[in-house]
Amino acid sequence: MTATPSMLPVGAAAPDFALLSHQGTTVRLADFRGRQNVLLAFHVLAFTPVCTVQMQTYERERSRLAALEAHVLAISTDAQPAKRAWAESLGGLSFDLLSDFQPRGQVASAYGVMRDDGIAERTIFVIDKGGTIRWVRLYAIPEQPDIEEALAALASIGSI
Repeated sequence: MTATPSMLPVGAAAPDFALLSHQGTTVRLADFRGRQNVLLAFHVLAFTPVCTVQMQTYERERSRLAALEAHVLAISTDAQPAKRAWAESLGGLSFDLLSDFQPRGQVASAYGVMRDDGIAERTIFVIDKGGTIRWVRLYAIPEQPDIEEALAALASIGSI
């Protein structure tokens, strides 16, 4: 899919944020600066079929992501208790499910992926250790993101 006019482009600085994780801790994008690349996955809603498969895919591919020095941060406008319950229903996760609930969609808006109906577009941003967006892809709401595309984008960071 093509990008929305307001979506942050490749080469832009990734806006910092502080969001509550499903684990009850506050996660800041800046905490990864200089340490890890980030696969920032905006998704629609917890407990939905496409999002569930998407999160299970990231968990299944965690060793490949780790080899690329990448950490997944999955963001939706769900409240933190819903994120916690969803993570538990998935058997636990090695990455963070983040709640962009209050104020609703503030981070999705900063990245230009907040929809008028109160949910984020299904969008993946690959952010390098320096905090620069290196790859972005907008997917249709019912479309499953291709993990191979994201892994290739992460692998290309070393050659940039």
